Amino acid sequence: MNRRNFIAGAAGAVLGTEGRFQPAGPATAGRRPNLLLIMADQFRPDCLGADGNRMIRTPNLDRLAARGIRFRRAYSATPTCTPARAALLTGLSPWNHGMLGYGKIAESYPIEMPRLLAKAGYYTAMIGKGHYSPQRSLHGFHFGLLDEASRVESVDFRNDYRCWFYSMAPNRDPEETGLGSNDYRAAPYALPEQLHPTHWTGQTAAEFLKTYTRPEPFFLKVSFNRPHSPYDPPERWWKRYEDADLPQAQVGAWAGRYAACDPTDYNLWHGDLGERQVRKSRQGYYGSISHVDEQIGRILEALDHRGWTEQTLIVFTADHGDMTGDHHLWRKSYAYESSARIPMLVAWPESLVEAQRGQVSSRPVELRDVLPTLLDAAGATSPLPMDGRSLLALARGREEGWREWIDLEHDICYSPENHWNALTDGTWKYIYHARDGVEQLFHLDRDPWEKEDLAGSEAHSAPLRNWRERLIRHLAPRGEEFVAGGRLALRPGSRLYSPHYPKKTV
Repeated sequence: MNRRNFIAGAAGAVLGTEGRFQPAGPATAGRRPNLLLIMADQFRPDCLGADGNRMIRTPNLDRLAARGIRFRRAYSATPTCTPARAALLTGLSPWNHGMLGYGKIAESYPIEMPRLLAKAGYYTAMIGKGHYSPQRSLHGFHFGLLDEASRVESVDFRNDYRCWFYSMAPNRDPEETGLGSNDYRAAPYALPEQLHPTHWTGQTAAEFLKTYTRPEPFFLKVSFNRPHSPYDPPERWWKRYEDADLPQAQVGAWAGRYAACDPTDYNLWHGDLGERQVRKSRQGYYGSISHVDEQIGRILEALDHRGWTEQTLIVFTADHGDMTGDHHLWRKSYAYESSARIPMLVAWPESLVEAQRGQVSSRPVELRDVLPTLLDAAGATSPLPMDGRSLLALARGREEGWREWIDLEHDICYSPENHWNALTDGTWKYIYHARDGVEQLFHLDRDPWEKEDLAGSEAHSAPLRNWRERLIRHLAPRGEEFVAGGRLALRPGSRLYSPHYPKKTV
C-alpha cells in the first residue's frame, strides 16, 4: 500500500449545544489516517515508565508517550469495566450514557464509535475484550474476535480465544493456573506462554495488521484482558520482578475502616493482607503489565513493517485502575487515584497534527474524550453532540474553553458503603459518600497518594465548601434524589441507571 497523504487541518473542534463537543466537518481531500485504539483492563497509570515509575518495564508504551502526548490527569468517570466502556463507545458522561455503576452496556445507543467511523469510510475491527451484552453484539464493528475471559452469559456464546486455545491444546484447561478473575493472589502462568490470552490478543492484532489489504483505512480496537486479575504473567515476567524493589501500598490514616478482612475470601474488596501479600500481588500485576506492553510492541512492529506508523493515529488507555492494596482496598470502583486515574497516550502522524511530540498535559481528561478524538482525526461528524472533546485540541495547544474539572461517580458496588460522587481538576479532589454524607478532600499535587484527608481541617474549609457547591450545581439538574433543599442528599439506595439509559435493555 502506498504512503498516504493526510489532511493537517481537517479536525478543528467546536462546542455545540450545552457546551458539548461536535467535531468539525469531514475532510474534503486526501486520505484519512488509520485509527488504532489500544486499551488494557485495570491498568494503573503509575505503572508506566513515562509516568515516573522506575521499577516497571514498559518500553513500548513509553515510546508512544514520546511520540505524542501523555495526559497525567486522565480519569475513568465510573471506574468499572462496563460503564467505562459505555463512555468510550458513546463519548458521553455517566448521566448521559445512562450507566452510573456496574451494569450492562445497552444493546445500542443513538451514537456509537464503530458505527460513526464505519459511516466515515473506515473498516472497523475489534480484537480482545468487548464486555458488551449480548456478548457478540458488536455495536457496528464490521469484524470481531473476542476474548471475554471466563465471563459467559449464554450457552451459545463463542469465545474466540477459547476456541483457539482448545484447537492448540485440546487436553489442557485455560484455568489451570488456579486463580479467579477477581483474585488478589498471584502466580506465574501454569501453561506454555504461547497459550496466554495476552499473547493471543497481541498476536491476533499483529496478524490483522500484517494481512490487511482492504482499500479503506482501518479502525482497529485492541482490548487486552490483563493486567486485570488473575495476576498470572508468564514465568519469565514473574521472575523479572521477583527481586525488584516494588512500591509498598499507600495507606492513609483515614483508611483504617478498610483493614479488616477474611483472607480466605480471595475475591475480597478490602483488607490489610500484609506487606508480603501486597508485594506478591504486585509482582504478578507488574509482570502482567510488562507482558501487555511486550504484546503492544508486536502490534507497533507490525505497523512499522507495513510502513504505517506515520499513517496511523494511536490512542492507548484503560477502563480504570487497580488498587492492589492501596488504602487496604482491592480491585476497582473507587474514587481514589489508583482506581479512577488511568493512562491516556495519543501519538499521531506528523502530517496530521503539527504539534510538539513528548508533551505532558495536566488538563483533566476522561474516556468520553476518546471518541471525539478519533472523529476529529478522521474528519468525521456525529449527528448528536457529545460530552467529550478532542484531545488533539490540547495536543495543538488549544486549551481555551477546556473543562476546569471532571465529574466522577459510582453507584453501590461490593457494599452499600461504596457509593459516591466526586469532582477533580487534577489538583484538588472532592469526594461525597452518598450513603452517609461523609466528605473527603485531597490536594493531589502535595499528596498524590491521598493519604491526608483535608475535609476535617479548618484551614481548608473554604476549598471544601467551594468543591461541595460545585458538586451541588453539577447534580442539581438530576432532581431531589441527588440535591434536596440546596444540599447534597443522602442516597442509601441504588440508582444503577439514569433516565438516559436506552430502555430496550433494562
